Amino acid sequence: MTPYAHPPIPFEPAARDFPGWTMPPSVPQGMRMELSRARLLDSRESSFDDWMTMLHERYDECLATLGRELMALEATFLNQEADGSWWMYHFQLMGNDSPGLVPDNPLDQAHLEYGKKTKHPGWEELQPRFFLCPPAVRAAVEDAGSAGASGASGA
Repeated sequence: MTPYAHPPIPFEPAARDFPGWTMPPSVPQGMRMELSRARLLDSRESSFDDWMTMLHERYDECLATLGRELMALEATFLNQEADGSWWMYHFQLMGNDSPGLVPDNPLDQAHLEYGKKTKHPGWEELQPRFFLCPPAVRAAVEDAGSAGASGASGA
């Protein structure tokens, strides 16, 4: 029995063909904003830490993938829920035409392998409702998420 008095939180990932939520009008035209969460496999918190360490150590390689993925920004969080389970949350803002993670390089292959051994398959998708940032940041976000953005080749 867990030391917490809360029932287990169910993990119900979105279907693989989930088209995504409709974007609120505050999200820049041609962009998608996503907040996804996944439950970690039992006792895999240290694997999650190793995964994040790997990404930090290979930060420049991570940056090089953003252009071709049309990613304006990404952020990952870890949280222990009331039932004692550990969940990762991933926020991303990207162009509508983003292919997502493209595992044709050693970094993204390692990224996928950590995911397989650390978290349950799939993601729950939280519904976006509002986006706000200063005009200069918004312009940079729109540029990063467009196919014509400089550096979009990921090279």
